Amino acid sequence: MDKHYLSQLFHPQSVVVFAGQSDDAQGLTPHAKALRAALRAQRYTGTLQFLDIHTTGTLAELAQAQADLAIIALPPEDVPAALEVAGRMTCRAALVISSGINAEQAAELKKIARREGMFLLGPNCLGLQRPRLQLNASAAGPLATDGPLALVSQSGSLTTSMLDWASNNAVGFSSVVSLGPNTSVDIAQVLDFLANDAQTHSIIVYLEGIPNARRFMSALRMAANAKPVVVLKAGRRPAGNEAAQTHCGTIVGSDDVFDAALRRAGAVRVRSFVELFSAAKCLASRYRPVGKRLAVVTNGGGPGVLAADWINEISLSLGRLSAESVASLQPRLPEQASLADLIDLSEEAGAEHYKAAIEIACRDRQIDGVLAIYSPKVGGDASAVASALADIKRSIGKPLLCCWMGDTSVIAARGLLNEAAIPSFRTPEAAVGAFGNIASFYQNQLLLQQTPPPLSTLAKPDIEGARLVIESVLAERRKVLTEMESKTLLSAFHIPVTNTILARSANEAMMIATQLGFPVAIKIASPDISHKSDVQGVVLNLASGAAVRDAYNDMVERVARLQPQARINGITVQKMAGAKRGRELYIGLVTDEPFGPVIVFGAGGTMIELINDRAMELPPLNQFLARRLIERSRVAETLGEWRGAAAVNMEALEQLLLRVSEMVCELPQLREMDINPIIIDEHGAVAVDARIVIDSAQQTISGRSNNSYSHLAILPYPARYEQIWPLRGGGEYLVRPIHPDDAQMLQDLVQHLSPESRYFRFVSSMVELPPSMLARFTLIDYDREMALVAVAKERVAGADGEISETERIVGVSRYITNPDQSSCEFSLLVADDFKGLGLGSRLMESIMDVAREKGLAEIQGLVLANNPSMLKLMKSLGFAIKPFEEDRDFKLVTHGL
Repeated sequence: MDKHYLSQLFHPQSVVVFAGQSDDAQGLTPHAKALRAALRAQRYTGTLQFLDIHTTGTLAELAQAQADLAIIALPPEDVPAALEVAGRMTCRAALVISSGINAEQAAELKKIARREGMFLLGPNCLGLQRPRLQLNASAAGPLATDGPLALVSQSGSLTTSMLDWASNNAVGFSSVVSLGPNTSVDIAQVLDFLANDAQTHSIIVYLEGIPNARRFMSALRMAANAKPVVVLKAGRRPAGNEAAQTHCGTIVGSDDVFDAALRRAGAVRVRSFVELFSAAKCLASRYRPVGKRLAVVTNGGGPGVLAADWINEISLSLGRLSAESVASLQPRLPEQASLADLIDLSEEAGAEHYKAAIEIACRDRQIDGVLAIYSPKVGGDASAVASALADIKRSIGKPLLCCWMGDTSVIAARGLLNEAAIPSFRTPEAAVGAFGNIASFYQNQLLLQQTPPPLSTLAKPDIEGARLVIESVLAERRKVLTEMESKTLLSAFHIPVTNTILARSANEAMMIATQLGFPVAIKIASPDISHKSDVQGVVLNLASGAAVRDAYNDMVERVARLQPQARINGITVQKMAGAKRGRELYIGLVTDEPFGPVIVFGAGGTMIELINDRAMELPPLNQFLARRLIERSRVAETLGEWRGAAAVNMEALEQLLLRVSEMVCELPQLREMDINPIIIDEHGAVAVDARIVIDSAQQTISGRSNNSYSHLAILPYPARYEQIWPLRGGGEYLVRPIHPDDAQMLQDLVQHLSPESRYFRFVSSMVELPPSMLARFTLIDYDREMALVAVAKERVAGADGEISETERIVGVSRYITNPDQSSCEFSLLVADDFKGLGLGSRLMESIMDVAREKGLAEIQGLVLANNPSMLKLMKSLGFAIKPFEEDRDFKLVTHGL
């Protein structure tokens, strides 16, 4: 069961091909001709046979043969029959390269594949390549060179273009996968395979559409946690939703949301075809910077300034040497060298000067990466400088990128840099952009590690009260909440709001204002008016009762004239916010297709669309994510001490974002929300106005309705599964879902196991988990899998004799949902010194409870036949035990849920 479920598609031992009778047969489709030529151009390492459904024999005779993978490149009318034959041949995977198949025909092929238990890639795709297997099951041209890069593309023409480009740029691939529309095996499943593929070190993706956001985000997060993933997306569109009923809805476009989703998934997005490969080249080098400070080492001021300009343009920082580094380096450079900002070695610089500068820059803690720029000079030796860089690359731990300017005179030098696997670029801007991708990868990886729960540790909100408000509005067949209703929802989640009272007459407004105290603001109260300012429905700073009375009458008359169809319930009266030097902000919500709810933050006020300041994050949030969201906005620069005003209360602002995140997680009916403006100063924050749009909570991101957070693209940390159990013999332990911070404790558990226990669990003699496996085990998608850890506290004596308490993982149970979505595979591991204490039984019962709650019907696993204690445990828990036909060294254990 450790073999990936798509292994027979991507690593078949035997292949059967349905592509016509012969290479020169009449009626062969263009794809069939290309496929036959491609398969015969090199010797496939497995078994390859060609069959024809019309002349070879009956279906029964054809079914006598067996294969792992069936490749079909026939006219559309013949594909179903070929797929039927493949099913009878017990193929577990099928690749349909045939084109011209419509959605209805594709749906029929999916039914056949599902019935026969096959994974179906295609139709209307160009197929796949696995260079190490010498398998070119595609109509995409010659087999690519073997390499560590995987390419997944939703465009056939772009796939061929990329392969052509790569062949001339020494780029090799572990896999090339072309995904057409209506394919059964989708991009999420391909990413899942590549994340676990040892031959793949980094992944590049060309994306046009996402069929299922939850599955895509789950697979992308897992893949990006294991190896770099770079995405090029087509169809970037500007913001602008004409039907939006809030400010937030009008300024957020789906492309902005896609950016936010990729950041949260830990992947890197690029904007051009060439940048896709340059980013992959840099990230595949396994550079792991800790910041965005790029030092520029150059022998020419002009190219160095161009690089510095672009560093500033894309929000990186120019890395500057510390005083100690300058003092160490200056004596080793020509007199004309300058180290003020750029590390300008002067025109006299040679290989030894570049080497000294780069070595010192890489040791400097103020620098995260180095860009070496070389401009050809009379008497200069470009190749010698390149050789010097190749020599020192192995001894430095920071990203080193190069830009050799010019052309003919530096061709040999560029060859040396390529051989040394130093990313090389022709322009300073391209090199800086590549480092920007590395820096983005690091920043996004930090976001990836965050797994917040749906509710923060702040005071518990009145969720039930908020739901009652929403139900009453929907019962009236309304979708837009009034200001009073919107503020009631905010108050239920402890978001501070201005005291707002509805007045239904001018005299009532005057009395309310007098009681609240002047100055006051009044606003029109109408469920039919989205933006009050558009109809002059807001009047501020009214200082007397007479002014309020007159303003009421004028406003009601004016709005009735401008929007005669609008229902007017009266006006709301509220005291003016008293923060004289407060900043105006907004927090909003937009619902995206397909990613669901997205939280938006930026500058607020009446000019919100014009300012167009928006930073976005997918819920749920924690304090780290809230702080990063604030930092990405332009208004963040004004939140510190600014023009005589004190710095705002950042803790209050972060808590406000956490409260909005709680609302989004707990209220799936929310569609759009505007909290604008929020007035914040050094004392705190208050929401002055709010507008919320709701709808019924029927649509889900995951497509499964039994999950209370199914409207979210990223499932929250399931804190509800935490429980404390007594330990037999005394003491207690905590059982909880695993999270990324558990990586070191999990590694400690594995390292301290006996060799026998490690072999029973991993069927391997390894003494520790490799980084990719450790990442895979600790950062999981809680929707399709679960891992529960048992954590015990221990008292440890330090070197000074002082006793401290530490935590230790002493057991892990997990399940992963199988592709059939109805069963799951489990695993169990218990520390040697905790065996026999009932811990294994408790962990298995707990993980079975979670699987049962998810609606799964069966849990199954493989146990080594020579592991009697595990088999005894399985029997005591009611598991059925039988031989595993594929490998007699194992027993298959199953239990209905």
